[in-house]
Amino acid sequence: MDYGFSEITAKDNPSVKMYRKLAGSKKARLNEKCFVLEGYRLVSDAMKNGAEIRTLFVTKNAFEKYGRELSEYSPANCRTLFISEALSGYMAETECPQGVFAVCSMPEELPLADFLKGGRAFAVLHMLQDPGNAGMILRTADALGVDGVIFCKSCDIYSPKAIRATMGSFFRVPVNVCSDEDELFFALEKEGIKSDAAVVQGEAEFAGKCGYDDSGRAVWIGNEGSGLTDHVISRCDRRITIPMHGNIESLNAAMAAGILMWEMMKGRAD
Repeated sequence: MDYGFSEITAKDNPSVKMYRKLAGSKKARLNEKCFVLEGYRLVSDAMKNGAEIRTLFVTKNAFEKYGRELSEYSPANCRTLFISEALSGYMAETECPQGVFAVCSMPEELPLADFLKGGRAFAVLHMLQDPGNAGMILRTADALGVDGVIFCKSCDIYSPKAIRATMGSFFRVPVNVCSDEDELFFALEKEGIKSDAAVVQGEAEFAGKCGYDDSGRAVWIGNEGSGLTDHVISRCDRRITIPMHGNIESLNAAMAAGILMWEMMKGRAD
């Protein structure tokens, strides 16, 4: 990496202004085809997994602590800028910033047919709104070996909060963004992947008893407040639910998704 830069202190520095714009605007992220990362763990995970880092911002104190690892994994064409501690605090969205930030290119997104090809287990997040839930589901999918997560009319996975919540799993789990559930159902059916609708009420098979094999499956998780739409439920091959005890009516979307993904994956051959 090239470290021949003086320390940046001004908030109106063009690179700093671009970072802040990307952090706060989905439109800017889509226009620029890039998003932001904050913290050594996220930045280093991105580098280790081959993400295209456009710009790295680092304080001198952070470089003394993390510089060796960042130098080892940083792409050759990565531009590195030193920033002041005060500017680090200005750029940060966390309470205790580590002094490491990056602008990262969005990965190239495959057409749905190519994304699904060869996969046997997927999670579909339909109209999910909370980026923290989305990030946690992606992290769980990473832990369980799910083949991919599809965001259908859901929150922006590239928002800083969602990316932070994945704790690096974003760079290890294939992700697809889809705006048309009917197109998605068509693609799933074409690949022989059956859909399970996660529901809270009504007649449904119990998770843990509904049975999974090595055939293709996609579990659909709905909006935190209203769940899946009637249209989506009607298009799915079956309804599944997590039995509740006591006075609990439903679980947090991320927790429910974790249980259902576990059930989908536990009986599969490696």
